[in-house]
Amino acid sequence: RQWRRLRAACADAGVWLFGDMPIYVNLDSVDVWARPDVFQLDADLRPVAESGVPPDYFSATGQLWRNPVYDWDRLAAEDFRWWVLRLGTLLRRLDVLRIDHFRGLAQYWRVPAGAETAAAGEWRDVPSYALFDRLREAFDPFPVVAEDLGTITPDVHALREHYGLPGMVVLQFAFNEDDEAHPYLPANHPENGVAYLGTHDNNTVRGWLEDELDGAARERLSRFVTLDDDPASTVAALLDLLMASPARTAIACAQDLLALPAGARMNTPGQPTGNWDWQLTRAQYETLPLAPLAAMAAAHGRG
Repeated sequence: RQWRRLRAACADAGVWLFGDMPIYVNLDSVDVWARPDVFQLDADLRPVAESGVPPDYFSATGQLWRNPVYDWDRLAAEDFRWWVLRLGTLLRRLDVLRIDHFRGLAQYWRVPAGAETAAAGEWRDVPSYALFDRLREAFDPFPVVAEDLGTITPDVHALREHYGLPGMVVLQFAFNEDDEAHPYLPANHPENGVAYLGTHDNNTVRGWLEDELDGAARERLSRFVTLDDDPASTVAALLDLLMASPARTAIACAQDLLALPAGARMNTPGQPTGNWDWQLTRAQYETLPLAPLAAMAAAHGRG
C-alpha cells in the first residue's frame, strides 16, 4: 500500500520511479525459502553451484559472489512463472526496471560450491530467448533497461538488441582510453540508452576527479570540459556534457548534483562492508540545484 501511494504521488508530480533488480538473490532470502526447487541446491538445501564472474583484466581470480544460481531447466519447464511473478511484483511498484548483470541472462558463470575462487567456474547457457519471449508476452509495455557494463560479448548485445532494450553508458568510463570512437563518449551514445555520470558502483564525480583520474585521463577529459579549481564547477560542466548526450535518458546521482566528495560514495564493488550507508539529508535536499538543473535539461531538449 505504501508503494502504491508513493507511486501515485510521484505520477501526480510527473516523476517516474526507476528501480533496480539484482539478477541473483541470497541463499537466506525469502525467494530461496519459498521456491528452493528453482535453484541449484542439494537435498539439504545447500548450493551445489554459486554465482560469480570469471577472471579478467581487473581480477586474476574473478569475483565469487556466492549466490545460489538458477536451475534454468526447471524454470523453463514451468514456462518461467517464477520470473514472471518476480518482474510483475516489481513493475507494480516501479515505472522502469533495470536488470543488474544482464549478461547473466545470456550466459552465466557457474562456480562449483566450495571453490576458493571464481576461476574454477565455467560459462553455462541460459534459455534467454525463451525467457524474454515469455516476459514480453506477460508485460506490455516492457519498461526494462539492461545493465550491460563491463566485458560484454556479442551474444549479450544481440540479446539486448533483439528485444529493443536500452543499455547503459557511463561518462566516468569515457576517458580511460584515447579513442574518439569510445562508446561512452557523449557523441557516441545510442539514442536508445541511459547515460549516467556515474552509477551507484562508481565514486562520486568529485571523488573520481580528486582521487582516481590519472594524468592521461585528465588530459583527455580537458578536451571536453574546463577543469576548474572549484570541483563544483567542473562537476556542473560534466553534468552539462551528460545532458547533451543523444541518449533518451540521462541520470545523475544526488551526490553529484551536490558535488560531494568520495565519502558520499554509495557502493564499492567487491567490498563487503561500508556500503549503502549514505543518505540524503533534509538540509542537502533543500540545497539541490533544481532550478539550474531544470534549465540545463530544457536547454538540451530534456525539459
